[in-house]
Amino acid sequence: MNRMTTDIGDHAFLSDCHTAALVGADGAVVWMCAPAFDGPAFLAGLLDPERGGRWTMEVADARPAERSYLDDSLVLESVWRGEDTEVAVLDLLALRRNGKGADLFREGLLLRMVECRSGAAAVRSRLSVRPDFGRGSPAWEQRGEHLAETTSGLLLSGGPALRVDEDGDVEWRAELSAGEHALMCLDYLHGERAVGEEEGRALLEETLAAWRAWAGRSDYRGVGAEHVDRSLLVLRGLLHEETGALISAPTTSLPEWPGGERNWDYRYVWHRDAPLVVLTFMRLGHIEEAEQYLRFLLSACGEPRGWISPVQTVRGAPPPKEEELTHLSGHLGSRPVRVGNDAHGQHQLDVYGHILDAALYYHQVTGRLSEEDLARLVSVATVAADVWREPDEGIWEVRGERRHWTNSKVYAWVCLDRAIRLARLTGREDEVPEERWAAERDAIRAEVLRRGYDPETGSFVRYYGSSRVDGSLLRLPLLGFLEGDDPRVLGTLARVDEELGEAGFLVHRYDPAETDDGLESPEGAFLLCSYDMVSALALAGREEEARRRFEELCGRSGPLGLQAEEMASDGSMLGNFPQSFTHLALIEAAMNLEYADDTDALHAWADRRGPGTGEGEGERSADHEQ
Repeated sequence: MNRMTTDIGDHAFLSDCHTAALVGADGAVVWMCAPAFDGPAFLAGLLDPERGGRWTMEVADARPAERSYLDDSLVLESVWRGEDTEVAVLDLLALRRNGKGADLFREGLLLRMVECRSGAAAVRSRLSVRPDFGRGSPAWEQRGEHLAETTSGLLLSGGPALRVDEDGDVEWRAELSAGEHALMCLDYLHGERAVGEEEGRALLEETLAAWRAWAGRSDYRGVGAEHVDRSLLVLRGLLHEETGALISAPTTSLPEWPGGERNWDYRYVWHRDAPLVVLTFMRLGHIEEAEQYLRFLLSACGEPRGWISPVQTVRGAPPPKEEELTHLSGHLGSRPVRVGNDAHGQHQLDVYGHILDAALYYHQVTGRLSEEDLARLVSVATVAADVWREPDEGIWEVRGERRHWTNSKVYAWVCLDRAIRLARLTGREDEVPEERWAAERDAIRAEVLRRGYDPETGSFVRYYGSSRVDGSLLRLPLLGFLEGDDPRVLGTLARVDEELGEAGFLVHRYDPAETDDGLESPEGAFLLCSYDMVSALALAGREEEARRRFEELCGRSGPLGLQAEEMASDGSMLGNFPQSFTHLALIEAAMNLEYADDTDALHAWADRRGPGTGEGEGERSADHEQ
């Protein structure tokens, strides 16, 4: 592959746990939605530099030299340097704490703070608001020294330097000497709060203190600790504070291949992330977040209805129907630009397994599932037992015909396996149809081993009747379906690497040219699968290779430690950014490497027990010996 520069991975990520902003390497804020992650974007220059809107920052005779996050936070510091000048710009979405706790509450403010550290600096900023993904026009009105944009409900404060030009954009200029500061603040939530320099500095300190307090609850010092810590902060930034829902990414339509059509809206919640969300937050000292997320997850599990939607908004509603924004050119000309997501109407059988997997681990650690929770979970298991023989769209959400995906069947097995274990853990064996669940679980396993495995190639296959593999098969040992060193697993790892591997450390989810998924364009390597390969290799006893791949992957995350959905072989990021399941898989891979020398602990992770939970210690399911 020739060198491609998508610049997706060059962006910084800001969050106040309700919405997010992306800041380019040139200092421009090029993405922000309000009032929440999935609201309409009023800055969408990421998808169209001309029509999307952006908030630029320039320092005369100086250029951006370096960027970093301050401490354990999502406060970005960008340093500009010229021959005799150094200027620091701090960008943040303001947060505060709840008393002395580590809960995070938004202020509804995006702050841009400028400090001249040496020499003299002529600073210029331009705010080009384009309401509703560029479909609306800005309407500014003067309010004292401040400016209100009435279409999007914004208030910009920055003193008398603010001026609206003939294009409807706001320009701000400041001449600073060494030691002098300036501030601009955008109230995106209420459109009425103006912030001066003194209050701005107080908001900065409170935001830093809030992030430090939250990050300080984790004390992980194992393999890849620096990357794990940053990934955990990214995940917290993608977790909606009010509902506990974790969005997949804060962006829409960033291409999985430049110029291609695989451009989706990921600003929603996919239940496929559930087990790793609960596992990650609980293992790293954030039980409250794990519990809040689980509560959101269980709210999707009501009466039996044949299927559970795989995706929801942060408030538990169906995502809007997909719509193409034809007026936007797309990132690097990649069209269509989409908002909304029609995956809500798909049947993805794996969802049932993800829910029970997450619930079992949560209860093993906390014992806090209520009677109502358990009743909902019984409903989920009952539906899974009824529908597992049906074809589905699968975890990759293919838009062709439904198939009998091997991964989907394995997760149906997970659902019933975890449901039985949960019933026994809570002493409810006599209150649930355990005998039927066990029979169906065993039937699923027998079918997967018979129809999902190809003895001629020595590998599992992506769906029944296929001769090819996909990246989801890497999770077979991670779910405890088979041991990591089982010959059938080892054969599958070899086939996945042969068919879907790239550059010695990347793994594609499948071959689009060999898959009728309803789309024509290629795509990059899937980082979730690439990290899953690391975990699978660790469980297979191939620690050295697993560690090499892990270091290769982490080494391409850039100085800000952020990773997208996909990657090209040259390290260019592709797809929506930053991507929660990539960072979840990174943490899981680090944990598997950390315990690679402790077989019992490693098996515990694969069984979703975790070292030290006590449940099932020294005990392996008899199914694993089959």
